[in-house]
Amino acid sequence: MDIFAIKGRLLQPKDIKNKLVNNAIYIVLVVLFVMIVVINPTFLSLKNFGFILSQSATRMIFACAIAGPIVLGGTDLAAGRLIGFAGLISASLLQSTDYVSRVFPNLPRLPIWLPILLAMIICALFSLVQGYLVAKIKVAPFIASLGMQMVVYGLMSVYFDAASHSAPIGVLDEKFTGFAQNGINIFGFRLQLILVYAVAVVALVWFIWNKTKLGKNMFAIGGNAEAANVSGVNIVFNMLVMYVLAGLLYGFGGTLEAARTGSATNALGQSYELDAIAACVVGGVSMRGGVGTIKGIITGVLLFQVISYGLVYIQVNPYLVYFVKGTIILIAVVIDTKKYVKKK
Repeated sequence: MDIFAIKGRLLQPKDIKNKLVNNAIYIVLVVLFVMIVVINPTFLSLKNFGFILSQSATRMIFACAIAGPIVLGGTDLAAGRLIGFAGLISASLLQSTDYVSRVFPNLPRLPIWLPILLAMIICALFSLVQGYLVAKIKVAPFIASLGMQMVVYGLMSVYFDAASHSAPIGVLDEKFTGFAQNGINIFGFRLQLILVYAVAVVALVWFIWNKTKLGKNMFAIGGNAEAANVSGVNIVFNMLVMYVLAGLLYGFGGTLEAARTGSATNALGQSYELDAIAACVVGGVSMRGGVGTIKGIITGVLLFQVISYGLVYIQVNPYLVYFVKGTIILIAVVIDTKKYVKKK
């Protein structure tokens, strides 16, 4: 088949232009990747590949979580603070019993699943309130999530200051840190458990999105809420469920992040929501709602992580890394807008 043909006809200049525009973000990312490899060929190694995957694991979870509210036609600026709060709670409850400066000195050694579950429930409750404001009270998602972001940050900062007097909460239970950091070596590549958890979460979210009525309703609401309502979709209920699911995943991912890093402060999770939103947008999730795939989201996460780590690896000025990431986001948004206008 002629690669320059579409449905039996040769590509016209207009077709080539459209393809270049629609794939501009991937072209930019490929160019950046090639540039990184040319500058420092050692970037292509199993060690770096394993590090990028381990760094991407929790970000996959966060992106899959925040993608639900985005597909519904909204956003969630509170995600990063909920992630941090979950990490803070789990870390404070799962410190080593031998540590003399424990937050709760008389607390017996807890099974790791209990604080993790508690953190997930707390995050789900905050997300439920936020979802209620958006779905039932009709508060704009940006405002509702911005307000919730401030509420959560205030509470977690009070908790952090009271629990540790602003000192990092560390010396965590070995079982807790091992829960995320342990792994096995395969041909020189270290496969961490945290990546296994991420794959499981991705599979779960993919199933919900593609094989359940909840997923179909989510896309229907994000695409056209009025039409979905006329079709008998319970908009409020479905939106609340998706927000609660997002909260549960924030909680789980936040505890993994604390276990992975080995400590937690009230700064944990700062700006994580922006990276997650950026990965979703780069992966083709429309900020206008109703459009998105899990495959695209994971691609966005990996591409962003490869470029971010690669730029640091070749010692690019950290401020320029922000510039590059911001430019990538703007290009992705412009492409999304052009597609929307064309459909209209």
